[in-house]
Amino acid sequence: MQDNDIPEFIKESAKFGINLGLSRMNELDRLLGNPEKGLKVVHVAGTNGKGSVVSFLSSTLAASGLKVGVYTSPFLERFSERLRVIDGTDGLNRLLEDETEGEISSEDIERLSDKVQNATRIMVSQGFEHPTEFELMTALGYLWFQENDTDVVVLETGLGGRLDSTNVIEKPVATVITSIGFDHQDRLGETIAEITREKAGIFKEGCPVFALDPDHMLIGDEYKPVIRTVIEEQAVKAGVSSLEFVPCNEEICEFTDDGYMIFEAGEVSFKTRLQGRHQIMNATVAITVLKEVFGLADDVIREGIMKTRWKGRAELLCSEPAVILDGGHNVQCAQSLMDTLKRICAGRFGDLKFRVVIGVMADKNVEGMIRTYKELGLQPVEVYTVKVNNSRSMDPVTLSKIISVVYNNSIMPVSFDSAVEGVSEACRKTGEDHIPLLVTGSLYLIGEVRGKLCTITDNWR
Repeated sequence: MQDNDIPEFIKESAKFGINLGLSRMNELDRLLGNPEKGLKVVHVAGTNGKGSVVSFLSSTLAASGLKVGVYTSPFLERFSERLRVIDGTDGLNRLLEDETEGEISSEDIERLSDKVQNATRIMVSQGFEHPTEFELMTALGYLWFQENDTDVVVLETGLGGRLDSTNVIEKPVATVITSIGFDHQDRLGETIAEITREKAGIFKEGCPVFALDPDHMLIGDEYKPVIRTVIEEQAVKAGVSSLEFVPCNEEICEFTDDGYMIFEAGEVSFKTRLQGRHQIMNATVAITVLKEVFGLADDVIREGIMKTRWKGRAELLCSEPAVILDGGHNVQCAQSLMDTLKRICAGRFGDLKFRVVIGVMADKNVEGMIRTYKELGLQPVEVYTVKVNNSRSMDPVTLSKIISVVYNNSIMPVSFDSAVEGVSEACRKTGEDHIPLLVTGSLYLIGEVRGKLCTITDNWR
């Protein structure tokens, strides 16, 4: 499903932007018959790692034979990626062969959007504000999962948690908090305590909470006790049934020649295609939920973790010449990427010399990201700055200036108004000299160019 397959009603609702609050969502769901009330939900919030945890959980639950609904955002290449049903082990195996497997169809979006549109008209006529695009898709998702009679839905928050439209779920079977860091401070608060409080707003009375142990989060040591304290306070305030801070052993891992990372969780060995120390953290949190909430055996969890895929996160698209995609969008993501490159590349890319294509959103801490790349050893041979097809995209010339300043004018980036043109030129050169190519900066960039890169690298094999 491409953008031109999206119903106009959904498209036009993007103009209402991000407008946090639950009043619209509560009314919309009420008019639709509260389809969310019949769903068994695992609710996942955090700054980084949400999508990976959702993928680990959903793939493994499917490996256990369950029919699993998956709700994520944003999408990378297709709007329909946001809603998926993985129908047991057969559905999971089909997904490994075809990444569109289980995605909602254009016909279902069109049909269900008519229902949502009718409810919206009633809302607006009664004086309610028009729902946002995210709220409309969340409501549509609840209807679709209900229709599909899912056994469980793994639900990723959009922005924050407390006022996120997914937070109309009243009784999740588990709530999960991934790594927390500084992002969306204009909406979630300037301090780490405020941001954590918003994330922890998904806690519900009588429901268990699983949170990555803050000691393992990729954030300054001074923030870790604050995160722990706020989570503990919010858990008590919500009256959760239990709170578990999940530790992990991210220091012990091994990278195989066939693209897997082997790690340990609870003295049991697992292997995953998702690379990097942060993915050990994400997998360990998911494994804990899978064991303690769903009672899955180690062999089932091993299969699910091994079959988990998640595009655009330190994704090695091609080995020779190397092409790596990463949609890291904040300082913590930049730290994870550099750590992953050092570990994966131990020797092969030990000097971290890459040809780099980068495009970012203007509302991110762009200078902080670039400084992190530099401080952690990234040595760009060439840099192509590109404009992403998004209204929030930073002008590539402005981005080039920031990079030049951070790298003390040792780099003079080349700017492109088209991301595809920038990637094509970078691939042409990498195809000639085999200098590794890193495409990074924003998930929106990865979504825009991944198809082109797949086509080019397929021809290299």
